[in-house]
Amino acid sequence: LFEYGLVLMSFIITYFATKILISLLIDSKRVVLDYHKEGKKFVAYPGGPALIIGLISSLVLAFVITNDIRIIAILGVVIISSAIGLVDDFRTLSGRKKPLLLVLASVPIILLGTYEPNLNFLFFGSVKLSIIYPLLVLISIPVTANTINTIDVLNGVSTGFVIITSIPLLILLVLIGDSNMVLVTLILISVCLAFFVFHRYPSKIFPGDSGTLTIGAMYGAIAIVGGIELIGVFAILPAILNSFFYLASMRDFVEHKNIKVRPTRVLSDGTIEAESNENAPITLVRLIVAGNPSKELPIVNTIFVLSLVSAVLATIMGVLTWMI
Repeated sequence: LFEYGLVLMSFIITYFATKILISLLIDSKRVVLDYHKEGKKFVAYPGGPALIIGLISSLVLAFVITNDIRIIAILGVVIISSAIGLVDDFRTLSGRKKPLLLVLASVPIILLGTYEPNLNFLFFGSVKLSIIYPLLVLISIPVTANTINTIDVLNGVSTGFVIITSIPLLILLVLIGDSNMVLVTLILISVCLAFFVFHRYPSKIFPGDSGTLTIGAMYGAIAIVGGIELIGVFAILPAILNSFFYLASMRDFVEHKNIKVRPTRVLSDGTIEAESNENAPITLVRLIVAGNPSKELPIVNTIFVLSLVSAVLATIMGVLTWMI
């Protein structure tokens, strides 16, 4: 019961931290233009500190309750990725520097040895990767962090996406019987849900890189430490494809703030249509509205449907792997 109380506490802390932060950011004129709205609508930014406060406080208490060293590793991932995100929010890191720095966020998992160098494949069983696995860990956290960061282009997408795609992790961890990682996953979902109240369409606050990088990195850390890496990858496939399309079309790690031609454009009535300029990056949103211009909310809902489909398929794959 105390553990469930901790999950509720993480929601309450994040909810009120976000509410207070919105007022502080607006009073200090820390706002950005909501690009996908007709007219000029400004939104509080960055909201990452509220997510960070909720996650760190809850993870510290979770460790006190469980004494599980794996939670310290995840806490280390959260602290390092959030620090990098905060620097990026206020100083803007280059597109190449950010993923390189995020490699540092993988280090706590390796230093504390909180991983099993095995990958469990459906029908093929477990494959041991003693030498390669630590390298995969170093790559994985930057990938999941940047993947969630890259898909965060519309109101509520990043937090809503993580809530949906964390459910397969939760289900598999319950089946495995890993109660401590179940607790950590519930904390991530709870914190994102509290922030989503203000982040959903129409947004009152944007998470910023400090928010998206942190929840993306923590998602990756849970998948690695919980030994359900492939399920974690499959669940966020829409976001991974979005990142792949973006990188393939840009041919470089270009910070989204420095893009010369946006992938979409907003018409006077708020309708979003695909940019016809061939130099514009290819993204999931651009593909969704290609030949079918739409308002923001239906596009957000389409992304959530795609994430739900991916999450269901990931769950089925995970359950079959567990049964076999």
